[in-house]
Amino acid sequence: MCGFLGTISKQEINIDKSRTSNEYTVCRGPDSKKEIFSNTREYNGLENSYNIHFLFNRLSILDLSDFAEQPMYSKEFNTLLMFNGEIFNHSELRYDLEKKGVDFISDHSDSEVVLLGISYFGIEYISKLVGQFSILFFNLNTMEVFLIRDRTGQKPLFYCIENNTLLVGSNLKSVSKLSKNKSLDLESLNTYLSLGVVPSPKTVFRNIHKVKPGEVISLNLGPEKITKNNFQYWSIDNFIDYKTFNEEEFYDLLDDAVKIRTNADVDVANFLSGGIDSTSIVKIQSNNHIQTNTFSVGFSDKKYDERKWFNEVADKYKTNHAVTNIKGTFSNDDVIKSIKIFDEPYADPSTVPSYVLSREISKHYKVAISGDGGDELFGGYTRTMDMLDASNKISNVYSKLFLVYPAFLGTGTNLKKFDKSLEDSYSAYFEDIKLLKLLGVISKHNIKEYFPKNIEHRYKQMQVFEYKLYLYEQMMLKIDRTSMANSLEVRSPFVDHRLIEYIIEHSSDYVRKENPKQMLKNLLINDFDNDFINRNKMGFVFNLEHWVYNNINLINDTINSGNVVRNLNPNIVNQLSFIKSRINANRLWKLYFLEEYLNEI
Repeated sequence: MCGFLGTISKQEINIDKSRTSNEYTVCRGPDSKKEIFSNTREYNGLENSYNIHFLFNRLSILDLSDFAEQPMYSKEFNTLLMFNGEIFNHSELRYDLEKKGVDFISDHSDSEVVLLGISYFGIEYISKLVGQFSILFFNLNTMEVFLIRDRTGQKPLFYCIENNTLLVGSNLKSVSKLSKNKSLDLESLNTYLSLGVVPSPKTVFRNIHKVKPGEVISLNLGPEKITKNNFQYWSIDNFIDYKTFNEEEFYDLLDDAVKIRTNADVDVANFLSGGIDSTSIVKIQSNNHIQTNTFSVGFSDKKYDERKWFNEVADKYKTNHAVTNIKGTFSNDDVIKSIKIFDEPYADPSTVPSYVLSREISKHYKVAISGDGGDELFGGYTRTMDMLDASNKISNVYSKLFLVYPAFLGTGTNLKKFDKSLEDSYSAYFEDIKLLKLLGVISKHNIKEYFPKNIEHRYKQMQVFEYKLYLYEQMMLKIDRTSMANSLEVRSPFVDHRLIEYIIEHSSDYVRKENPKQMLKNLLINDFDNDFINRNKMGFVFNLEHWVYNNINLINDTINSGNVVRNLNPNIVNQLSFIKSRINANRLWKLYFLEEYLNEI
């Protein structure tokens, strides 16, 4: 994993400003830094020339030699690459390219596979990549720049076009510092206030955009101006089908998804919570005789501690196990740092333990394997199982009561979820219309666009929605930012696009409300007892209510000294403190996070 920042412009580039802006990106690749500043005429001799300045920050994981450093240039093809991510099938792809007569300089760099593969085959080559990535590919012969993001949004990529200048980078704050026009997008702020995130392609800035998961942005550097086209090279909607599910086929795919993510030139660890997802991954590694390092967090608060379970897993599979212990709750310093590392506002409070876990494991490892994405694959969310039974569509009486439900009491989800429309009922778990009412704003973001069109299968609808909104736009953002802030690469086997394609294009008859995640439990049933297999899901959380209400003065001061929330409703903190619930604590956290973020940009 790495991070990059680039400027391509007809104007003179302020190199010092670019280097200063890059400071936000350094955490993504602290091992080395390399830059290119030049004029494109030096590469192609064309009169249609642009100035370029590329900065690359490397986290050395695979092929640690200088030959694998970026920005990477191919003299044979006259192409440039900046690539953030990992290509897990790079060895096979390299072999195929070598058979075509393509010469490599590096020994086993996946970056060079991306550069030469696209150079030789064209942009359609990205369909062959198995991995997580954001890519800037520059064809200096045709003066075309391609910005590419992986299928499920695991790696970020931001861009801005202004005054014949292209700004592009892995960090939104870095790109915004280079922009000459970084006014806030009020519609995006309203979306954040409802959803707790700003989904792609928008950001909080009006003129800075985010490449969507599975998207290619094609930019032509013309003599007069930069023109843009975009297309979706991968979409989960294209795989919806109901073929007969074959467990053996699926387990083979899962086995490979785990194995290929253990390949690195540095030590790899596993996040181990002791839950079904992380345990299944460790089990697969054990089956393949892969020496496994595991890392867990224990809490002195027994309400959140899973020590009993992760110790059982480590003992069963004889892993090289390490535990870090959190005494009491998280410190204010931990909480504030977990906010400041974000380049986008994001309101899920699980960012705090995720940040601390990544920080602790990064003291020992550069790469960690996680169980993220298991709930989407196997219907592990309680909300999905609750909505699976069509009997939930009792009556619109509840949704009518929602209209008069007092906004200061909460989101009203427990009323809205009974709406006869699945789109309306399921959306209630994600958007907070009542908070918008308290603030006097309206979000124009249409959350229903994430539901697949023209299918009636209830579970498939919810599953695709979970992927397109929750996993792509929220979960992957959290994992990337909290890990890369600590220079840690996280790999998630359950997010392998081949697994997702298989699940989506096959029947989901295996999904049972009374026994969620049966597919994974089948892997573990001979190794653990019923108490382990069927215990309630805990989740990775911290005592949010305790922190929020114990720091209400800090929250109030931050919000009332800010520039957004106080102008909408100066009394909002008092209103949300009247009923001290977890829902209102989440809302206060959302507002506090936003103002802390805006103070940093």
